[in-house]
Amino acid sequence: MKTSPQKLSWLFVAFAFVFPVVALAQDRPPLLQDISVQTPAPSGTPLVQKTGSAAPATVVPRNPVRTMFPALQDIDIPGDSGVLIEDMSGKVVIESHADVPYNPASNVKIATAYAVLKTFGPEFRFQTNIYSDGTVDPSTGTLTGNIYVSGKDPMFGNQHAVAIANELNRLGIHAVTGNLYVTDNFSINYSGSPAVSAQALFNDLDVTKRVPSATKAWLDYLAYSGKATQNQTTPSVTFTGQAFVSGVPSSLKLLFTHESTPIKEILKATLCFSNNFLAEKLGEMLGGPYAVARIVQLNAQIPPAEFSIQTSSGLGYNRVTPAAEMKLLRALRSDLSRYNMTFMDIMPVAGVDQGTLEERFDADWARGSVVGKTGTLGRTDGGASALAGEMNTRNGRLLFVIFNMHAGTGRSRGFQNMLVPLVQAQFGGAAGLNYQGMSIESRLAHSRISYPMGRNRGGE
Repeated sequence: MKTSPQKLSWLFVAFAFVFPVVALAQDRPPLLQDISVQTPAPSGTPLVQKTGSAAPATVVPRNPVRTMFPALQDIDIPGDSGVLIEDMSGKVVIESHADVPYNPASNVKIATAYAVLKTFGPEFRFQTNIYSDGTVDPSTGTLTGNIYVSGKDPMFGNQHAVAIANELNRLGIHAVTGNLYVTDNFSINYSGSPAVSAQALFNDLDVTKRVPSATKAWLDYLAYSGKATQNQTTPSVTFTGQAFVSGVPSSLKLLFTHESTPIKEILKATLCFSNNFLAEKLGEMLGGPYAVARIVQLNAQIPPAEFSIQTSSGLGYNRVTPAAEMKLLRALRSDLSRYNMTFMDIMPVAGVDQGTLEERFDADWARGSVVGKTGTLGRTDGGASALAGEMNTRNGRLLFVIFNMHAGTGRSRGFQNMLVPLVQAQFGGAAGLNYQGMSIESRLAHSRISYPMGRNRGGE
């Protein structure tokens, strides 16, 4: 399609003035910093196909645009890009190369979230079990024996370690004559090393070894959870021995279980901050990216050729068509509705929630009108950028997918920041979603302690 240079110049000058591109850079709270992970080994299955330098992305011609609005007809889409925007009935608002595979970057996390919800439901909690092989002397508060910790809660942090010390104190245990053992799937503070996690837990349990940041995390947890009291004691358990990584003998006695906050809140944190560590750990629960792909393809009825991934986080070379991503959005929306949930319960709301969309679409007239997931890879595929989700207008809601490659992430984000409000304008303008924001810290402060059947329950 031939585009008039004069028309394009006028269009972009006008909308650059009306819809300014907002700054994207922001510091992430230490609680949820992005952490790089190793790209999983390629799978031989056709559901997870290798792409990369040996199989470069297909270079497509200048993007033709199919749209119902003349004002959108002459948009110059940067780089190699695919765009698909539909109303809730499925009617196309704008489409360009919707059937071409692109790198969705962190939009893969939407697929991981969908697969997790499909498999476990929104109320699932990770369990961290605390065992002992010893006996307690109530007169001295000493456990003669060892403590064992087993669990794979990806959100387990300093505050939860102190919570375990607190519960051991409630059981009358203040000192342990033996060692602390953790299983090789245990992690704390997003650490990929079981040995490092074992030592961190060991230090967090003992107030004399506890670092200030761990104490702060515990006090913050008490405040956010509403469990702080005026006469709050300082939890502490000392060990005579050391920390080791080991399996759990079958003969051990289960003391209690630390249960994470519901997984729907972990998904919200993962998608708000696009946390790669959490996404990969959640994918591992399902069997890795192969399993995520299989769940998405079978349940959202997406052909394997339109959806192939190698990671659960979006790192590396993955390939998804905008049409496939649209099917995924609709499938996720349908599943969420079964639990009286919406995208807003697991994805960031622009201009309201902390994270990657905190400073996008945040003008007074646009704030809270977009909920979705970003994606950014600075070098892969010449710079890959993505944005997908739901936008609200005065005349209804729209689902959208924008995949950009080979255009530079800054230019691609600028295009996304221009296109979304431009489309909203065709439907009467942006309209805020009915959403009351809540801090991620508050969402994650719903962990709890449970006891084996027949025993008294405790609480953090």
